[in-house]
Amino acid sequence: MENTNKLTASLKSVFKGNTMIFVLVGVMLLFEVLIGIKTEGMASLFAPANITNIIRQNAYVVILATGMLLCILTGGNIDLSVGSVVALVGALAGVFIVNLGMPIWLAICLCLIIGTMIGAFHGFFIAFVHIPPFITTLAGMLLWRGVATIVLDGKPIAPFPQKYLNLFESFLPNAGEATEANEIEVFGEIVDKHVLIITLILTLICVLAYLVMEIVSRQKKIKNGYTVSSKGSFIAKLAILSIVIVILGQFLARDRGLPVILILLGVIIAAYGYFTQNTVPGRYLYAIGGNEKAARLSGVNTNKVMFFAYTNMGFISAVAALVTIARLNSAQPTAGQNYEMDAIASCFIGGASAYGGTGTVGGAVVGAIFMGVLNNGMSILGVDMNWQRAVKGMVLLLAVLFDVMSKKKKSGK
Repeated sequence: MENTNKLTASLKSVFKGNTMIFVLVGVMLLFEVLIGIKTEGMASLFAPANITNIIRQNAYVVILATGMLLCILTGGNIDLSVGSVVALVGALAGVFIVNLGMPIWLAICLCLIIGTMIGAFHGFFIAFVHIPPFITTLAGMLLWRGVATIVLDGKPIAPFPQKYLNLFESFLPNAGEATEANEIEVFGEIVDKHVLIITLILTLICVLAYLVMEIVSRQKKIKNGYTVSSKGSFIAKLAILSIVIVILGQFLARDRGLPVILILLGVIIAAYGYFTQNTVPGRYLYAIGGNEKAARLSGVNTNKVMFFAYTNMGFISAVAALVTIARLNSAQPTAGQNYEMDAIASCFIGGASAYGGTGTVGGAVVGAIFMGVLNNGMSILGVDMNWQRAVKGMVLLLAVLFDVMSKKKKSGK
Protein backbone atom coordinates (compact mmCIF):
# COMPACT_ATOMS: atom_id res chain seq x y z
CA MET A 1 0.00 0.00 0.00
CA GLU A 2 2.81 2.35 0.91
CA ASN A 3 4.60 1.61 -2.37
CA THR A 4 1.37 2.28 -4.28
CA ASN A 5 0.97 5.65 -2.57
CA LYS A 6 4.57 6.55 -3.37
CA LEU A 7 4.05 5.59 -7.01
CA THR A 8 0.85 7.64 -7.20
CA ALA A 9 2.61 10.63 -5.64
CA SER A 10 5.51 10.28 -8.08
CA LEU A 11 3.16 10.10 -11.07
CA LYS A 12 1.28 13.18 -9.86
CA SER A 13 4.57 15.01 -9.41
CA VAL A 14 5.73 14.06 -12.90
CA PHE A 15 2.43 15.17 -14.45
CA LYS A 16 2.43 18.45 -12.50
CA GLY A 17 6.01 19.22 -13.47
CA ASN A 18 5.50 18.38 -17.16
CA THR A 19 1.87 19.39 -17.69
CA MET A 20 2.54 21.38 -20.86
CA ILE A 21 4.47 18.52 -22.44
CA PHE A 22 1.50 16.21 -21.94
CA VAL A 23 -0.87 18.90 -23.23
CA LEU A 24 1.38 19.42 -26.27
CA VAL A 25 1.39 15.70 -27.04
CA GLY A 26 -2.39 15.59 -26.63
CA VAL A 27 -2.89 18.53 -29.00
CA MET A 28 -0.57 16.97 -31.59
CA LEU A 29 -2.49 13.68 -31.45
CA LEU A 30 -5.80 15.57 -31.78
CA PHE A 31 -4.54 17.42 -34.85
CA GLU A 32 -3.27 14.14 -36.33
CA VAL A 33 -6.75 12.60 -36.01
CA LEU A 34 -8.49 15.69 -37.42
CA ILE A 35 -6.02 15.99 -40.32
CA GLY A 36 -6.38 12.28 -41.09
CA ILE A 37 -10.17 12.59 -41.19
CA LYS A 38 -10.18 15.77 -43.30
CA THR A 39 -7.58 14.58 -45.85
CA GLU A 40 -8.62 10.90 -45.73
CA GLY A 41 -5.13 9.90 -44.68
CA MET A 42 -3.38 11.89 -47.43
CA ALA A 43 -1.65 14.27 -45.00
CA SER A 44 -0.16 13.94 -41.53
CA LEU A 45 1.09 16.28 -38.84
CA PHE A 46 3.77 13.68 -38.08
CA ALA A 47 5.16 13.51 -41.62
CA PRO A 48 8.98 13.82 -41.30
CA ALA A 49 9.10 16.76 -43.71
CA ASN A 50 6.38 18.54 -41.72
CA ILE A 51 8.25 18.06 -38.43
CA THR A 52 11.33 19.61 -40.05
CA ASN A 53 9.24 22.53 -41.32
CA ILE A 54 7.75 23.14 -37.85
CA ILE A 55 11.28 23.46 -36.46
CA ARG A 56 12.50 25.76 -39.23
CA GLN A 57 9.39 27.95 -39.30
CA ASN A 58 9.28 28.46 -35.54
CA ALA A 59 13.00 28.80 -34.77
CA TYR A 60 12.61 32.56 -34.38
CA VAL A 61 9.86 32.07 -31.77
CA VAL A 62 12.07 29.80 -29.65
CA ILE A 63 14.97 32.25 -29.87
CA LEU A 64 12.88 35.29 -28.96
CA ALA A 65 11.05 33.42 -26.18
CA THR A 66 14.33 32.67 -24.37
CA GLY A 67 15.17 36.36 -24.29
CA MET A 68 11.62 37.47 -23.51
CA LEU A 69 11.56 35.12 -20.52
CA LEU A 70 14.36 37.12 -18.86
CA CYS A 71 12.31 40.31 -19.19
CA ILE A 72 9.15 38.63 -17.86
CA LEU A 73 11.02 37.19 -14.87
CA THR A 74 11.86 40.70 -13.66
CA GLY A 75 8.22 41.36 -12.78
CA GLY A 76 6.00 40.49 -15.72
CA ASN A 77 7.71 43.07 -17.93
CA ILE A 78 7.69 42.58 -21.71
CA ASP A 79 9.47 43.94 -24.78
CA LEU A 80 7.13 45.09 -27.56
CA SER A 81 9.95 46.17 -29.89
CA VAL A 82 11.45 42.79 -30.80
CA GLY A 83 9.57 42.42 -34.09
CA SER A 84 10.72 45.86 -35.23
CA VAL A 85 14.29 45.15 -34.13
CA VAL A 86 14.19 41.94 -36.18
CA ALA A 87 13.09 43.99 -39.21
CA LEU A 88 15.80 46.62 -38.72
CA VAL A 89 18.68 44.21 -38.09
CA GLY A 90 17.51 42.10 -41.03
CA ALA A 91 17.44 45.20 -43.22
CA LEU A 92 20.97 46.15 -42.18
CA ALA A 93 22.16 42.58 -42.82
CA GLY A 94 20.71 42.84 -46.33
CA VAL A 95 22.53 46.11 -46.95
CA PHE A 96 25.81 44.79 -45.54
CA ILE A 97 25.83 41.39 -47.23
CA VAL A 98 23.92 41.89 -50.50
CA ASN A 99 24.33 45.56 -51.39
CA LEU A 100 27.82 46.22 -50.00
CA GLY A 101 29.23 42.72 -50.46
CA MET A 102 30.69 42.74 -46.93
CA PRO A 103 32.27 39.52 -45.61
CA ILE A 104 29.56 37.42 -44.00
CA TRP A 105 31.28 37.00 -40.63
CA LEU A 106 31.86 40.76 -40.36
CA ALA A 107 28.25 41.55 -41.29
CA ILE A 108 26.96 39.07 -38.69
CA CYS A 109 29.16 40.59 -35.97
CA LEU A 110 27.99 44.11 -36.85
CA CYS A 111 24.34 43.02 -36.78
CA LEU A 112 24.76 41.40 -33.36
CA ILE A 113 26.48 44.52 -32.01
CA ILE A 114 23.78 46.82 -33.40
CA GLY A 115 21.03 44.64 -31.94
CA THR A 116 22.77 44.66 -28.55
CA MET A 117 23.14 48.45 -28.69
CA ILE A 118 19.42 48.83 -29.42
CA GLY A 119 18.67 46.63 -26.42
CA ALA A 120 21.03 48.72 -24.28
CA PHE A 121 19.24 51.85 -25.51
CA HIS A 122 15.95 50.45 -24.20
CA GLY A 123 17.62 49.18 -21.04
CA PHE A 124 19.05 52.59 -20.21
CA PHE A 125 15.66 54.32 -20.22
CA ILE A 126 13.99 51.45 -18.37
CA ALA A 127 16.63 50.82 -15.70
CA PHE A 128 18.15 54.24 -15.07
CA VAL A 129 15.55 56.78 -16.26
CA HIS A 130 12.77 54.53 -14.90
CA ILE A 131 10.43 54.86 -17.86
CA PRO A 132 8.04 51.85 -17.75
CA PRO A 133 9.15 48.99 -20.05
CA PHE A 134 5.78 48.99 -21.82
CA ILE A 135 6.15 52.63 -22.88
CA THR A 136 9.86 52.39 -23.74
CA THR A 137 9.51 49.32 -25.91
CA LEU A 138 6.27 50.59 -27.50
CA ALA A 139 8.24 53.65 -28.59
CA GLY A 140 10.99 51.32 -29.83
CA MET A 141 8.47 49.29 -31.80
CA LEU A 142 7.41 52.40 -33.74
CA LEU A 143 10.91 53.87 -34.00
CA TRP A 144 12.79 50.82 -35.29
CA ARG A 145 10.03 49.79 -37.70
CA GLY A 146 10.22 53.26 -39.24
CA VAL A 147 14.02 53.12 -39.47
CA ALA A 148 13.86 49.64 -41.07
CA THR A 149 11.48 50.93 -43.75
CA ILE A 150 13.78 53.92 -44.39
CA VAL A 151 16.86 51.69 -44.70
CA LEU A 152 15.10 49.42 -47.20
CA ASP A 153 13.28 52.30 -48.91
CA GLY A 154 10.17 50.16 -48.64
CA LYS A 155 11.66 47.45 -50.91
CA PRO A 156 12.95 43.98 -50.02
CA ILE A 157 16.59 43.01 -50.52
CA ALA A 158 17.13 39.55 -52.04
CA PRO A 159 18.59 37.03 -52.64
CA PHE A 160 21.31 36.32 -50.06
CA PRO A 161 24.50 34.41 -50.92
CA GLN A 162 24.29 30.63 -50.59
CA LYS A 163 27.17 30.68 -48.10
CA TYR A 164 25.05 32.75 -45.74
CA LEU A 165 21.95 30.60 -46.22
CA ASN A 166 23.99 27.48 -45.42
CA LEU A 167 24.76 28.86 -41.95
CA PHE A 168 21.11 28.55 -40.93
CA GLU A 169 19.23 26.56 -43.58
CA SER A 170 21.46 23.54 -44.26
CA PHE A 171 21.32 20.04 -42.76
CA LEU A 172 23.73 17.60 -41.13
CA PRO A 173 24.94 15.37 -42.57
CA ASN A 174 24.95 16.70 -46.12
CA ALA A 175 23.11 14.12 -48.19
CA GLY A 176 24.94 12.98 -51.27
CA GLU A 177 23.43 12.13 -54.60
CA ALA A 178 20.57 9.70 -54.13
CA THR A 179 21.32 6.17 -55.42
CA GLU A 180 19.74 2.79 -54.85
CA ALA A 181 22.88 1.69 -52.98
CA ASN A 182 22.46 4.26 -50.19
CA GLU A 183 18.67 4.12 -49.89
CA ILE A 184 16.69 2.10 -47.36
CA GLU A 185 12.97 1.66 -46.65
CA VAL A 186 11.80 2.79 -43.19
CA PHE A 187 8.10 2.76 -42.22
CA GLY A 188 7.18 2.50 -45.88
CA GLU A 189 9.37 5.48 -46.88
CA ILE A 190 12.56 5.48 -48.91
CA VAL A 191 15.25 7.39 -47.00
CA ASP A 192 18.98 8.03 -47.35
CA LYS A 193 20.82 5.37 -45.33
CA HIS A 194 23.76 7.68 -44.62
CA VAL A 195 21.50 10.48 -43.33
CA LEU A 196 19.46 8.02 -41.27
CA ILE A 197 22.42 6.45 -39.47
CA ILE A 198 24.35 9.67 -38.79
CA THR A 199 21.24 11.50 -37.54
CA LEU A 200 20.31 8.65 -35.19
CA ILE A 201 23.85 8.56 -33.80
CA LEU A 202 23.75 12.33 -33.19
CA THR A 203 20.36 11.90 -31.51
CA LEU A 204 21.73 9.27 -29.12
CA ILE A 205 24.68 11.53 -28.32
CA CYS A 206 22.23 14.34 -27.48
CA VAL A 207 20.26 12.01 -25.19
CA LEU A 208 23.45 10.91 -23.42
CA ALA A 209 24.61 14.52 -23.00
CA TYR A 210 21.19 15.49 -21.62
CA LEU A 211 21.21 12.63 -19.10
CA VAL A 212 24.73 13.45 -17.90
CA MET A 213 23.93 17.16 -17.49
CA GLU A 214 20.73 16.47 -15.54
CA ILE A 215 22.36 13.91 -13.24
CA VAL A 216 25.37 16.14 -12.54
CA SER A 217 23.08 19.13 -11.87
CA ARG A 218 20.95 17.09 -9.46
CA GLN A 219 23.99 15.80 -7.57
CA LYS A 220 25.34 19.34 -7.29
CA LYS A 221 22.04 20.60 -5.85
CA ILE A 222 21.93 17.75 -3.32
CA LYS A 223 25.52 18.50 -2.30
CA ASN A 224 24.67 22.17 -1.75
CA GLY A 225 21.59 21.34 0.31
CA TYR A 226 18.92 22.36 -2.21
CA THR A 227 15.53 20.66 -2.28
CA VAL A 228 15.17 18.32 -5.27
CA SER A 229 12.36 16.17 -6.62
CA SER A 230 12.04 12.55 -5.58
CA LYS A 231 14.20 9.96 -7.32
CA GLY A 232 11.14 8.44 -8.98
CA SER A 233 9.99 11.78 -10.38
CA PHE A 234 13.51 12.56 -11.57
CA ILE A 235 13.88 9.23 -13.38
CA ALA A 236 10.42 9.59 -14.95
CA LYS A 237 11.29 13.07 -16.19
CA LEU A 238 14.55 11.84 -17.73
CA ALA A 239 12.75 8.94 -19.39
CA ILE A 240 9.97 11.12 -20.85
CA LEU A 241 12.29 13.77 -22.30
CA SER A 242 14.77 11.18 -23.59
CA ILE A 243 11.94 9.42 -25.44
CA VAL A 244 10.80 12.77 -26.88
CA ILE A 245 14.33 13.48 -28.16
CA VAL A 246 14.63 10.01 -29.74
CA ILE A 247 11.22 10.32 -31.43
CA LEU A 248 12.14 13.74 -32.79
CA GLY A 249 15.49 12.38 -33.98
CA GLN A 250 13.94 9.54 -35.95
CA PHE A 251 11.56 11.97 -37.69
CA LEU A 252 14.52 14.14 -38.74
CA ALA A 253 16.53 11.07 -39.75
CA ARG A 254 13.75 10.06 -42.13
CA ASP A 255 13.78 13.49 -43.79
CA ARG A 256 16.94 15.47 -44.60
CA GLY A 257 18.81 15.02 -41.35
CA LEU A 258 19.55 17.40 -38.51
CA PRO A 259 18.76 21.05 -39.36
CA VAL A 260 21.67 23.34 -38.51
CA ILE A 261 19.19 25.77 -36.99
CA LEU A 262 18.26 23.08 -34.45
CA ILE A 263 21.88 22.98 -33.28
CA LEU A 264 21.80 26.76 -32.79
CA LEU A 265 18.55 26.43 -30.85
CA GLY A 266 20.10 23.72 -28.69
CA VAL A 267 23.07 25.93 -27.84
CA ILE A 268 20.83 28.90 -26.98
CA ILE A 269 18.44 26.81 -24.87
CA ALA A 270 21.29 25.12 -22.99
CA ALA A 271 23.14 28.38 -22.38
CA TYR A 272 20.12 30.32 -21.14
CA GLY A 273 18.80 27.36 -19.18
CA TYR A 274 22.10 27.09 -17.34
CA PHE A 275 22.32 30.85 -16.84
CA THR A 276 18.87 31.21 -15.31
CA GLN A 277 19.08 28.13 -13.09
CA ASN A 278 22.73 27.87 -12.06
CA THR A 279 24.27 31.35 -11.94
CA VAL A 280 23.96 34.17 -9.43
CA PRO A 281 23.00 36.84 -12.04
CA GLY A 282 20.36 34.45 -13.37
CA ARG A 283 18.83 33.97 -9.93
CA TYR A 284 18.77 37.75 -9.48
CA LEU A 285 16.13 37.86 -12.23
CA TYR A 286 13.87 35.61 -10.17
CA ALA A 287 14.61 37.57 -6.99
CA ILE A 288 13.53 40.85 -8.61
CA GLY A 289 10.38 39.27 -10.00
CA GLY A 290 9.55 37.76 -6.62
CA ASN A 291 10.01 40.99 -4.65
CA GLU A 292 12.01 43.82 -6.16
CA LYS A 293 12.20 45.85 -2.95
CA ALA A 294 13.41 42.88 -0.91
CA ALA A 295 16.00 42.07 -3.59
CA ARG A 296 17.28 45.65 -3.52
CA LEU A 297 17.55 45.61 0.28
CA SER A 298 19.45 42.32 0.01
CA GLY A 299 22.15 44.01 -2.05
CA VAL A 300 20.98 43.19 -5.59
CA ASN A 301 21.64 46.03 -8.02
CA THR A 302 18.18 45.91 -9.58
CA ASN A 303 18.94 48.63 -12.11
CA LYS A 304 21.86 46.66 -13.58
CA VAL A 305 19.78 43.49 -13.72
CA MET A 306 16.98 45.27 -15.60
CA PHE A 307 19.54 46.86 -17.93
CA PHE A 308 21.03 43.44 -18.65
CA ALA A 309 17.63 41.83 -19.34
CA TYR A 310 16.74 44.36 -22.04
CA THR A 311 20.23 44.57 -23.49
CA ASN A 312 20.15 40.81 -23.86
CA MET A 313 16.73 41.05 -25.53
CA GLY A 314 18.29 43.25 -28.20
CA PHE A 315 21.04 40.69 -28.78
CA ILE A 316 18.54 37.84 -29.01
CA SER A 317 16.41 39.86 -31.44
CA ALA A 318 19.46 40.28 -33.67
CA VAL A 319 20.04 36.52 -33.65
CA ALA A 320 16.38 35.97 -34.57
CA ALA A 321 16.76 38.52 -37.40
CA LEU A 322 19.71 36.64 -38.89
CA VAL A 323 17.72 33.40 -38.77
CA THR A 324 14.60 35.01 -40.25
CA ILE A 325 16.28 36.54 -43.31
CA ALA A 326 17.98 33.22 -44.03
CA ARG A 327 14.65 31.38 -43.95
CA LEU A 328 12.94 34.01 -46.14
CA ASN A 329 16.08 34.58 -48.25
CA SER A 330 15.24 38.27 -48.19
CA ALA A 331 15.19 41.32 -45.93
CA GLN A 332 11.73 42.87 -45.89
CA PRO A 333 10.32 46.01 -44.23
CA THR A 334 7.32 43.97 -43.03
CA ALA A 335 9.45 41.25 -41.43
CA GLY A 336 8.95 40.57 -37.75
CA GLN A 337 5.31 41.66 -37.52
CA ASN A 338 3.67 40.17 -34.41
CA TYR A 339 6.89 38.35 -33.47
CA GLU A 340 6.73 39.96 -30.04
CA MET A 341 3.25 38.53 -29.51
CA ASP A 342 4.41 35.02 -30.39
CA ALA A 343 7.35 35.29 -27.99
CA ILE A 344 5.25 36.68 -25.12
CA ALA A 345 2.52 34.09 -25.64
CA SER A 346 5.10 31.28 -25.70
CA CYS A 347 6.48 32.32 -22.32
CA PHE A 348 3.08 32.55 -20.64
CA ILE A 349 1.80 29.32 -22.19
CA GLY A 350 5.03 27.67 -21.05
CA GLY A 351 4.37 28.52 -17.42
CA ALA A 352 5.94 31.96 -16.90
CA SER A 353 4.01 34.05 -14.40
CA ALA A 354 2.37 37.29 -15.48
CA TYR A 355 3.67 38.74 -12.21
CA GLY A 356 7.29 37.69 -12.74
CA GLY A 357 9.61 35.52 -10.70
CA THR A 358 8.35 32.22 -12.13
CA GLY A 359 9.23 30.46 -15.38
CA THR A 360 11.89 28.37 -17.06
CA VAL A 361 13.63 28.38 -20.42
CA GLY A 362 12.39 24.82 -21.02
CA GLY A 363 8.82 25.94 -20.38
CA ALA A 364 9.18 28.85 -22.82
CA VAL A 365 10.50 26.45 -25.46
CA VAL A 366 7.56 24.08 -24.95
CA GLY A 367 5.25 27.08 -25.24
CA ALA A 368 6.91 28.10 -28.50
CA ILE A 369 6.55 24.58 -29.89
CA PHE A 370 2.92 24.57 -28.80
CA MET A 371 2.32 27.79 -30.74
CA GLY A 372 4.10 26.32 -33.75
CA VAL A 373 1.99 23.15 -33.67
CA LEU A 374 -1.19 25.23 -33.40
CA ASN A 375 -0.20 27.30 -36.44
CA ASN A 376 0.89 24.30 -38.47
CA GLY A 377 -2.05 22.09 -37.55
CA MET A 378 -4.67 24.74 -38.24
CA SER A 379 -2.98 25.65 -41.54
CA ILE A 380 -3.07 22.03 -42.72
CA LEU A 381 -6.74 21.85 -41.72
CA GLY A 382 -7.38 25.00 -43.74
CA VAL A 383 -8.65 27.02 -40.79
CA ASP A 384 -9.26 30.66 -41.66
CA MET A 385 -6.49 33.02 -40.49
CA ASN A 386 -8.93 35.06 -38.41
CA TRP A 387 -10.04 31.93 -36.55
CA GLN A 388 -6.39 31.00 -36.03
CA ARG A 389 -5.79 34.34 -34.29
CA ALA A 390 -8.90 33.83 -32.16
CA VAL A 391 -7.77 30.37 -31.06
CA LYS A 392 -4.27 31.58 -30.15
CA GLY A 393 -5.74 34.50 -28.22
CA MET A 394 -8.00 32.15 -26.26
CA VAL A 395 -5.10 29.80 -25.50
CA LEU A 396 -3.04 32.72 -24.16
CA LEU A 397 -5.94 33.94 -22.03
CA LEU A 398 -6.44 30.46 -20.56
CA ALA A 399 -2.72 30.17 -19.77
CA VAL A 400 -2.68 33.47 -17.87
CA LEU A 401 -6.00 32.61 -16.18
CA PHE A 402 -4.48 29.34 -14.96
CA ASP A 403 -1.52 31.27 -13.53
CA VAL A 404 -3.78 33.77 -11.74
CA MET A 405 -6.03 31.05 -10.30
CA SER A 406 -3.00 29.05 -9.15
CA LYS A 407 -1.62 32.04 -7.28
CA LYS A 408 -4.99 32.71 -5.62
CA LYS A 409 -5.22 29.08 -4.55
CA LYS A 410 -1.74 29.18 -3.01
CA SER A 411 -2.48 32.40 -1.16
CA GLY A 412 -5.85 31.06 0.04
CA LYS A 413 -7.80 33.99 -1.39
